[in-house]
Amino acid sequence: MSLAAAHSGFLSPTGVEIAFVLVGIATLGAALVTVSTKQLVHAALWLVVALGGLAVEYLLLTAEFIAWVQVLIYVGSVVVLLLFGLMLTKAPIGRSPDADSGNRWAALVVAVASAATLVWVVVDAFRATWINLDGAVQGSTKVTGQILFQHWVLPFEALSVLLLAALVGAIVLSRRTDRKNGAR
Repeated sequence: MSLAAAHSGFLSPTGVEIAFVLVGIATLGAALVTVSTKQLVHAALWLVVALGGLAVEYLLLTAEFIAWVQVLIYVGSVVVLLLFGLMLTKAPIGRSPDADSGNRWAALVVAVASAATLVWVVVDAFRATWINLDGAVQGSTKVTGQILFQHWVLPFEALSVLLLAALVGAIVLSRRTDRKNGAR
């Protein structure tokens, strides 16, 4: 067997690589609809699709634990908290004129610059790195748990405090008394 046939390269993608690209394109499309829609509830539901696509990408990378954390924490908790906050603050359900600040071009420039920087950093960092899919599992629960709770416990807890503060803020805003009518 020749060396070219033994090692799949860039020009001979496997089924997993093709699925990864297709799911990535669908996830990117859902993310673009999330930030471009003027209906806040629809944006939250498209966010569910985008975060679910990321979970599928983690599954394709054989990181099952991270995929389930993505589904449980982000899709399950964060989006429910977001929808709960929208309902408590009495945000408009339909089209909202307040959802568009008129800064689309500035936002587009910042988004493209951020995306280009992120792609450049990732490509530069992993330029000569190849993932051996036949070797030991790198995204195992044991390794991920050790890294998460040894090195990343403070940011993990800071995120939970931030989500709790957002929930308390939504409750306070929803229960604010109407000073004109004296009603709650």
